[in-house]
Amino acid sequence: MKARIKWLEGAAFVGESGSGHSVVMDGPRDSGGRDTGIRPMEMLLIGMGGCTAFDVMLILGKARQPVTDCVVEIDAERADTVPKVFTRIHVHFIVSGDGLSAKQVERAVRLSAEKYCSASIMLGKAADITHDFEVVPAQIR
Repeated sequence: MKARIKWLEGAAFVGESGSGHSVVMDGPRDSGGRDTGIRPMEMLLIGMGGCTAFDVMLILGKARQPVTDCVVEIDAERADTVPKVFTRIHVHFIVSGDGLSAKQVERAVRLSAEKYCSASIMLGKAADITHDFEVVPAQIR
């Protein structure tokens, strides 16, 4: 896996993935940025959320669970002093579908957290990571 980060100006950078996708990152105005992009530490949380959501959806799909939606909400705290690492991360899954098994959702979240999500497991070396979930009926469209 490869990535390339190119400075644009001030505190702005463009990150390019090895698969050819790009994202703009920028800092807040008080750090010399113009607030034109996502913060790098926010990218870490989003990456972790995407990684664990991918796992959970794959596991639930293999279990033939009727998922109609999956949202992952993450709340994190960082250290007050440099390096301002994440110290606490809470991951909350909201999984929708009629006839979903709460037991299967719980299993999927646990397997992702403990076995499959490399981003969560890696960040768990520095932060206390907790997970919970709720199962809600499918939305009427």
